[in-house]
Amino acid sequence: MDLILLERIENLGNMGDVVKVRPGFARNYLLPQKKALRATQENRDYFESKRIELETANAAKRGVAETLSRDVDGVSVIIVRQASESGQLYGSVRPKDIADALAEKGTAVDRSQVRLNDPIKSIGMHRVRVALHPEVIVVITANVARSPEEAELQAQGKSLITESREAERVADAETRAAIAEAAAEMETEETGDRPEPE
Repeated sequence: MDLILLERIENLGNMGDVVKVRPGFARNYLLPQKKALRATQENRDYFESKRIELETANAAKRGVAETLSRDVDGVSVIIVRQASESGQLYGSVRPKDIADALAEKGTAVDRSQVRLNDPIKSIGMHRVRVALHPEVIVVITANVARSPEEAELQAQGKSLITESREAERVADAETRAAIAEAAAEMETEETGDRPEPE
């Protein structure tokens, strides 16, 4: 299906471009969201007559988004979730969770502006893109942790999971060394008790 874009769409085109898209994408997203028009001659003429008005409105929205981006770019939000000892979340962090965390910090963004390729399913520091405008995209950090204390450690570059795994490795190495030492002692004792051959 051929459409005329009314705004820039990431990985698709810029305002005024005529693009070919799948019918479902057009019917379910672009047309209902008023991000595009069907590429009929009548709509092309309408777009050309409104082009300056649309570009002016787009520039104004972009200006507001650029102002907001100064406050949002590089922000870190903390999201506390339950997780296993290995760091796998019981559930996941979705765009709505990140939008809610930003709202708590005083920045209102819609969940549709949060760009996650996949839901976050493990604790740690995750970079998340937020599209404040189709032409203004900022990156924030989602600090997903089991507690505020763990989030603070992660923000400092430490990881409880890494530290606990290191402690387990050290304990395992110590246990193996103790077992090897005990086995060597037993072997020495056994050879010491045997009578000397005549």
